[in-house]
Amino acid sequence: MTSSRRDVLSVGLAALCAAFASRRVAVAQAAAVRDPQPLAPNPAPPAITAQSAVAKLASVELSYWDSGGNGPTVVLLHPATGSRLVWGYQQAAFAAAGYRVIGYSRRGFNGSSPVDSAAPGTGADDLRTLLDHLRIDRAHLVGTAAGGFVAASFALMWPKRVSSLTLACTILSGADRAVMDMLPSLREPWYNALPHEFRELSPSYRAIDAAGVQRWHELNAQSRGNNPSVNQPAGEPATLAAIGRLTMPVLLISGDADLISPPPIARLFHRAIRGSELVVLSECGHSAYWERPAEFNAAVLGFIAKNSFQTSSNL
Repeated sequence: MTSSRRDVLSVGLAALCAAFASRRVAVAQAAAVRDPQPLAPNPAPPAITAQSAVAKLASVELSYWDSGGNGPTVVLLHPATGSRLVWGYQQAAFAAAGYRVIGYSRRGFNGSSPVDSAAPGTGADDLRTLLDHLRIDRAHLVGTAAGGFVAASFALMWPKRVSSLTLACTILSGADRAVMDMLPSLREPWYNALPHEFRELSPSYRAIDAAGVQRWHELNAQSRGNNPSVNQPAGEPATLAAIGRLTMPVLLISGDADLISPPPIARLFHRAIRGSELVVLSECGHSAYWERPAEFNAAVLGFIAKNSFQTSSNL
């Protein structure tokens, strides 16, 4: 090959590389300036109209509401900053979609027995007893934050009773070293001294929805009431190794501004649970069910609809 021909090829290759690099820069710049649809304050949550009752079980009383109906059952498991009271955005929407929807307060939360530190029981066993009391054989479980601890433990212990499992904004268990090593701030005094709303609600939500933040505060205050803040064990620890045994359909939801359980944690779970699905909500903190209810409901209802194989889950 002559030197002149090599020079032409070299110049052509350099030009091609330059054009490719320029194209990559242009694409990156376009992506960087693209602004998503701005958030807007949510309407106030609808009132929970489902019938309320107290289940007087052998070792505990659990306060709950139940929309009734013959559709598949969906059980909502609340965060540590909530109770059966926090599901205003979900109760009517899930019932309208044809499901029997149940929300209950775990021990130590609004309307339910306090936690006895000498005999606390487990959240998973309390859920099993409640389902037996209500004559529900199988249910779709939706657990957020601390409610995800209980939902995952229940699914590990009684998998045949779980039609599908949604785990939102949760670290599942404090027993897994790989998970906790990613979240050293959770064990720091400065972090635990932060107000609840800074830990739980995203900056975007706090900036645009003052009324929603206030209502969230009110429900948080009502949820613990005068009950001692003793935490009840969830049940079998939902470690990465343990959740690898799950075979029911699993949906993971994460908020990209979640300080407690950011998306890399959800991705750990996504990789550990074969066939699981992952949804990451933008500009969303730890309380996805509250901050982004339309997106949260759409993700959960769409997932459950794909996995509702029976018309009734009652015994």
